[in-house]
Amino acid sequence: EGAPVSLVRARWLQSVVISVTPSRALVDETFRVAVQNLPPGSPVTLHSLHRSEDEDLWEAFGHYVSDSRGTVSVADDFSFGGTYTGKEAMGLLWSMSPVPGSREGLRLRKKNVCIPQLVNISVYGGHVEEGFGERLPLASTLTERWHLGPGVRRIEISERGVRGTLFIPPGPGPFPGMLDMWGGGGGLLEYRSALLASHGYASLALEYFTAGELKSADKEFSYFETAFNIVREHPQVIPDRVGLFGLSLGSLMASYLAAESSVIEPRCCVCVSGGHLYPRGANLQQLFRAYSSHSHKLRVDEHNREIWRSINLPIPEDLSQKLDVGKINCPMLLVNGIDDQNWPTVECAEDMAHMMRAAGKEHLLTRIEYPDAGHLIEPPYSPHSRATKFIKDVILLWGGQTKPHADAQEDSWRNILAFLQKHLYCTQNPKAKM
Repeated sequence: EGAPVSLVRARWLQSVVISVTPSRALVDETFRVAVQNLPPGSPVTLHSLHRSEDEDLWEAFGHYVSDSRGTVSVADDFSFGGTYTGKEAMGLLWSMSPVPGSREGLRLRKKNVCIPQLVNISVYGGHVEEGFGERLPLASTLTERWHLGPGVRRIEISERGVRGTLFIPPGPGPFPGMLDMWGGGGGLLEYRSALLASHGYASLALEYFTAGELKSADKEFSYFETAFNIVREHPQVIPDRVGLFGLSLGSLMASYLAAESSVIEPRCCVCVSGGHLYPRGANLQQLFRAYSSHSHKLRVDEHNREIWRSINLPIPEDLSQKLDVGKINCPMLLVNGIDDQNWPTVECAEDMAHMMRAAGKEHLLTRIEYPDAGHLIEPPYSPHSRATKFIKDVILLWGGQTKPHADAQEDSWRNILAFLQKHLYCTQNPKAKM
């Protein structure tokens, strides 16, 4: 007589294997998740779980059915339900969201780039929708996702009044350089610079005001020029191949440097979700005051989340309220989401294109726009956050829909790296090659 059904089931449960290849990789690299030794035609759920540095739990899951060989491949098979559907190799990362019952307005951001983002990936029997912590998985494995590649050096910068962190790629160099500026949330964010260094760019993550303290935003224009020169003068940086990279307010500062500085000459400029609305001669504090004078145009959605894009609409015709982007003399890449609810980035990009065209500079401008993508266009496979807490108890609506926003992050990063390769690496500088 055969073994009892329960015993047979117990035996195959013990033999289920889940693998992630590679198990250790950069955050912008793809992986392959596979499950073996399942019964053919078996419904299962693939689940990812990450505990953030703030001790919040983030998860994603997809529903699969094993093939005739008893295997599931996330890259090749369809998810029939869960936080993502279809054939999505990286869906277990980009569709992550806080677990039910989490604090409101969370955003997943890496604080310490010297340690990996650990993601536990498990397989459960059946198509599960909730309560993963109360169930026993058939198998689990741990994967490491890194912003800091092997051999990248991290150097804290505090000189000439400038605060930040410089990341140097592995190898003898010299390398192209980058001044990397984040947005209006303030503070020092290192993870994009660490990733840029992992791709061969000496990148300075710049802190230009303290997180949550707009009163510390008293920096004059010279602060950013000094930061740029710290990168340019580093012995492992090619001095005439330093670019600018900004997101949101950082994008505005990058545009300002490219248009207004008579001291520095950036080789190229990447602006993500930014604009050119900057009263002539203002420092950051004055800029914030100018924006707050339009606060009567602020809107909220049905959940009382603030929509800021209306504050600066319509785009002013008064040239004194805008950067003279017609003075830009380096290649510029604008990356924007059409569903950006935080800033009128698409309208700004159109006006910038008009101004550069009038100045005979349109050939320097490349624009990429993504339908249904929001404001926070980050490196690939980062979870999409449509609305998050900003300062104190303010929840900002950033915009975007999860799947198209994830696609925009992946495609834009590929385009950004190609743009930087084209303008910061070239055969005329053989020492610059990796």
